[in-house]
Amino acid sequence: MSSDKAPVMSDVAARAGVSHQTVSRVLNSPDLVRPATRARVLRAIEELGYRPNLSARALATKRSRLIGVVYPSGLLFGPSHTTMAIQDAARAAGYTTVSASTEGATASPHDTLEFFLDLAVEGIVIVAPTTETAQAARRLAGSLPVVIIAAGLGAGTPAHVVAVDHQLGARLATEHLLARGHRDIVHIAGPENWFDARARIAGWRAALTDAGLPVPDVLPGGWDARTGYAVTRELVRRPSLPTAVFAANDLLALGAMRALHEAGLRIPEDVAVVGYDDVPGSDHYHPPLTTVRQPFAEVGHQAIEVLLAAIRWSEPGEVLSRPQLVVRRSSGPQPG
Repeated sequence: MSSDKAPVMSDVAARAGVSHQTVSRVLNSPDLVRPATRARVLRAIEELGYRPNLSARALATKRSRLIGVVYPSGLLFGPSHTTMAIQDAARAAGYTTVSASTEGATASPHDTLEFFLDLAVEGIVIVAPTTETAQAARRLAGSLPVVIIAAGLGAGTPAHVVAVDHQLGARLATEHLLARGHRDIVHIAGPENWFDARARIAGWRAALTDAGLPVPDVLPGGWDARTGYAVTRELVRRPSLPTAVFAANDLLALGAMRALHEAGLRIPEDVAVVGYDDVPGSDHYHPPLTTVRQPFAEVGHQAIEVLLAAIRWSEPGEVLSRPQLVVRRSSGPQPG
């Protein structure tokens, strides 16, 4: 075989001493091949550097083993880790992912769909944290099996929904502060067009209402530390200071903690702080941050599991994963 010619399946068969059909079975239905034979074929594939022709494979098997993943642009912690978890779960299930970024309202669902249809993907997983992305996801759902990652998307969606139960996560955070004796708990929210932010507001409100407490106005925020800092600087100028702050993510909490420190306030003795996400390094905040951890690996596994079921014509539904409260020193009992 010349050095400039890419190896083909017959080359693998010759190297392994098996038939062309056996190599095909190893690639498409490995459980049907004896372990020793399968190992010999896989060794030949590795030695030759053989790469299957996905297009030809799709024509022969009617399956491309490709899954499309649509994710929002940017490096925000939640969406980026969700996307990585989906890709890892797809590989573990024997699928290859093809990714396409979206800019939310500026994205073209038609172009995205055409891109995936040209590649013959078997289904699509869409990380849809914003209302704009979710609208695009609904339009894509009519053409291919689709799983949407979105909290609180609502009934009537013609697609399968997998999400973290962010309303529960916010309730866990707020109830933790209530159990520590706090009765004046403010919330620094995420962006208004994010489903995750809306769900966390709902969970915070529900916990206060169930406790028979008044619900203060939401402090409008975003996702970055600078916003948390600015909002909390305004908060500490009020005549009456709340005893606890629940921030919609850990970066908001980080900014809030800096503003409290600069105002000469102690955490948690004067004001307790709880975040959300459990980002790397949150255990090294000053003091270490109590937060809510998202089960990204579980969400990725469920997204692929649900998508494969959807490819087999299962009915649309919703699967929620439970977040975990991680208690550290930034939350404490109400002073006095």
